[in-house]
Amino acid sequence: MTRPARGFLKAIADLQLGLGRVEAPSMLIGGVAVIAHGVPRTTLDVDATIEGSGLDLEELLKGLAAVSVEPRINEAIAFARTSQVLLLRHTPSGTPIDLSLAWLPFETEALQRSTIVSIGRTAIRVPHVEDLVLYKLVAARPKDLDDAQQLLAIHRPRLDVSKLRARLAEFCAVLEDDSRLDQFEVLLSHLP
Repeated sequence: MTRPARGFLKAIADLQLGLGRVEAPSMLIGGVAVIAHGVPRTTLDVDATIEGSGLDLEELLKGLAAVSVEPRINEAIAFARTSQVLLLRHTPSGTPIDLSLAWLPFETEALQRSTIVSIGRTAIRVPHVEDLVLYKLVAARPKDLDDAQQLLAIHRPRLDVSKLRARLAEFCAVLEDDSRLDQFEVLLSHLP
């Protein structure tokens, strides 16, 4: 294992340790979660989410600072209060970390349904694969859609596609944009 890979794994381990210092459910999302669900890909950052209701951001930052995870911008708390994302960095490795504050019912349910997997020697909590596919379809950037397609290709036999379609339709209704549902159908049509 190369030194950068060790640094990245240390960033994941330290983040998990820091998040464990607060009494709020959390999990890793993004590329690390996609990898944990069997998709071979690379990522240079860590994306995570934590239940936002009742969360004391100052205490959270203190707990994270104890494991060398610190804000990467000035006024990080003010930014998080408006954007719902804490922009962080694991200082020893330089790994960027985006910590989303979860408020939506879908996010709360995803946190409750999350599972524990191992990355290296670290146990991490990640979304159930259906929830991760939904996160990716809602984000809808090209890399997210590629991740969704890869996850569908690997896990489709175990997924409730009709439930996933219905949940995505709810997001599309709120966003007043059916394009994500159309993209989902295209992804499904390209599966073997």
